Amino acid sequence: MTHLKKATALALLMSLSGTVYSTAAIAAPDYAKIEERKNAKAKIMGERTGKKVIKAFDLYNEDKVDEAIVLLKELDPSNDFDKATVNRYLGSMYAQKENYAEAIKYSRAAIALDALNFKDQADQFKLLGDLLVGTGKFKGAIKAYTDWMDFTGEEDGKVYARIAQSYYELKQYRKVEAPANKAIELDKEPNKQYHMIKIGAYFELKQYSKAVEVGETLVKLFPEDPQMWVRLGSFYMQTEQYAKGQTVMEVAYKKGYFEKENHYKILGSYYSLNEIPYKAAVVFEKAIKDGKIERVKKNVLATASYYHQAKNLKTAAKFYEEAAKFDDDAELYRKAGSLLLTEQKFSAAVKKLNKALELGVKKKGTTYTDLAEAYLYQEKYKKAYQAIVKAQEDPSTRKFAKGWATFIKDKAQRKGVKI
Repeated sequence: MTHLKKATALALLMSLSGTVYSTAAIAAPDYAKIEERKNAKAKIMGERTGKKVIKAFDLYNEDKVDEAIVLLKELDPSNDFDKATVNRYLGSMYAQKENYAEAIKYSRAAIALDALNFKDQADQFKLLGDLLVGTGKFKGAIKAYTDWMDFTGEEDGKVYARIAQSYYELKQYRKVEAPANKAIELDKEPNKQYHMIKIGAYFELKQYSKAVEVGETLVKLFPEDPQMWVRLGSFYMQTEQYAKGQTVMEVAYKKGYFEKENHYKILGSYYSLNEIPYKAAVVFEKAIKDGKIERVKKNVLATASYYHQAKNLKTAAKFYEEAAKFDDDAELYRKAGSLLLTEQKFSAAVKKLNKALELGVKKKGTTYTDLAEAYLYQEKYKKAYQAIVKAQEDPSTRKFAKGWATFIKDKAQRKGVKI
């Protein structure tokens, strides 16, 4: 009768909550006193209180929790042990009902009497800590868990983890590392969440090198977990370790671990930073084609920019034009035309440059100069001359355009074309 037969909702929550973390608290157990408590004669409830408690539990097991609570609250035990026991059961039943304020109140009352048998008192400290974490009362939770360690002289990875989480939630990030390390040390099986709370604290403290170290540990511990690879890959960006970041993200890419659009973007950034933009362009183009990256202007434009950096100008022009079509971007049509001009695709360049002018491109002088050149190479001297005259209207290209106007006029005359 010292345990409820049904798990409380909060207890279930805590047992399933893999994302609960912890930080360190300093416990100072008195081991002699602990042994004395452990070896103390077990106490039992008085007959009058015991009968009513049994009746309350019969109601509880019939799912009549409210009736069970009413019956327990009517009791007025004559000694501290009975009072503490009744409070303990009330705390557990209120937790079952998810009335955590009352559950905390009665759990505190049970603990305060310091009269329960050793294990029950110990369990009560833990329950109180869980209730306080679950309701966001992190400072109180740290104390309850530390009290549990003081009372029992024991250590528990999950308890340290919850203390660490509490410090994190309190924004006391410097206090996270020690209890998180204890949680890692004490748990029999590696728990990635214990490591992740450390990473979270390191990021808040801008200690990125330490975050990278933990990330590297996680990849070794959980090599088949895609998230560990892409996380570590992104961490290297913070420490400007671009070569390592690229290597890790390439492994993740080849293994099919990319789950988010951002993963492709990180790999693309590494290729660009490591001066191999062509690979970035290929990754982006394929990801867009495969639907891994959304075909929106900014992503198409990124593909164009990578091809541009790689000096694959014809393909870059194609993607600049595609990006321009999303919202009739005159400047992108101008860029596409300029690149096509460089690639000696004069007819295509003329179309893009005229489209840019039609849409009101801001760099009119440059656009007209490029247009004049494209016409010139097609030996369309009249159109070339008309374009270069328009270029003279822009102060930024006036001087250059005047010189070109003379050149175009002379060349046209040599070819027998009257301007």
